Amino acid sequence: MDKITFISDAPAQRVDRFLSDRLEWATRSTIKRWILGGCLKLNGTVLSKPGRKIETGGLLELHVPKREPLEMKGEDIPIDIVYEDEWLAVINKQPGLVVHPGAGNPDGTLVNAMIYHFDRLSDIEAARPGIVHRLDKDTSGLMIIAKDDSVHWKLSAMIAEKAVKRIYWGITVGNFNSDSGIITAPIGRDRKDRRKMAVVNEGRPAATEYRVLTRYSGFSLTEFSLMTGRTHQIRVHAAFTGHPILGDPVYGGRTGLKPFRSISRQMLHSKRLSFSHPVTGEELSFEVAVWPDMRDVLETMD
Repeated sequence: MDKITFISDAPAQRVDRFLSDRLEWATRSTIKRWILGGCLKLNGTVLSKPGRKIETGGLLELHVPKREPLEMKGEDIPIDIVYEDEWLAVINKQPGLVVHPGAGNPDGTLVNAMIYHFDRLSDIEAARPGIVHRLDKDTSGLMIIAKDDSVHWKLSAMIAEKAVKRIYWGITVGNFNSDSGIITAPIGRDRKDRRKMAVVNEGRPAATEYRVLTRYSGFSLTEFSLMTGRTHQIRVHAAFTGHPILGDPVYGGRTGLKPFRSISRQMLHSKRLSFSHPVTGEELSFEVAVWPDMRDVLETMD
């Protein structure tokens, strides 16, 4: 059984939401199952209600029992392995590749590729072995993969504590008024379309730092840094400012697409990752070039 501890940092928040915010790889249903199963303690006492509100300074201990791994097959899908050791790996995910199996995607995912290419993966969340944090299907770039359960927990804690620096590049529609700033707006489910996220008053706090790298005629190459880890955060925040990610079919990025008919996805790329190795303490930093389709678009801009 693995254990991870947290200190509550905001008053009167639901415990299931608190954990969901800090464990990007875990589904809400999994977190609910853990809580109902008596796996969570608050200040030393078992807490078994997912909707229980916790106060600032509360000590949470999550004890996750081992589960039988799901039977998922490895598939010989090419993946770009940027770094690998006995505890973790860093990969450069290609756009169009779903990260893990789910409804409509039973196989052909990054997880299937990882099972094929790596001898072992963490299996805390059996349906998402090795997955420590999210990347959308059509977002390319760097991801950390955990091979070991204890390393998985350490990386999760580091992400929750903002000790993993994640930098994205995106082509945005239009030009920001300022060259840099912080977009602060709560994110939750879209009231009209539950499949989408949106800026809503009752959403979870979210903050994204941005910096304009290059201004083009009607577009910008913009750098984004995640200060929180909400679903579709960069895409939602970019759209909220009126400058959606070019090509984004969900959040308004098809605007201005006419000169770039070949674009079939949002032009968003996980460019840089920096963190301390959870076992050796070595400072690691990785950077990868934008994917060829995004490079081609940039080369046509003026």
